[in-house]
Amino acid sequence: MKQIKGRFEVKATPLETDAILSELGLMRMKFEKKFFGALKADGIVAMMGIMDKTIGSGAYVAIERITGEVESKIGTFLLQHSSSMEKRATTQSILVIPDSGTGELSGISGNMVVDIQDGQHFYTFNYEFKR
Repeated sequence: MKQIKGRFEVKATPLETDAILSELGLMRMKFEKKFFGALKADGIVAMMGIMDKTIGSGAYVAIERITGEVESKIGTFLLQHSSSMEKRATTQSILVIPDSGTGELSGISGNMVVDIQDGQHFYTFNYEFKR
């Protein structure tokens, strides 16, 4: 697998919840991302999650569409997020959804790790192409 790293910017927008999500105490968010570096792309994310900010524990699930280029290959692909935090210690699972790549990104697979340092967002993307 190849590995690329870079930074990204995020705009977060809270969304309304339905009765079931409210009953469970879940929130919904929309994130718009701009990736820089070897991944030059835009991302749009639909997320639902729960968080106890006092103790720093919670979890979220999300689907993200990435549109742009990975090392000059142009297309789109989808990421599946399923991550948790226990007393501020994170466990991340951000995977490329199988067969979601389009255009020159057809056949892409891999995973991503997100780090937040001093309010800045960074990614590490491990990927390969299976044809």
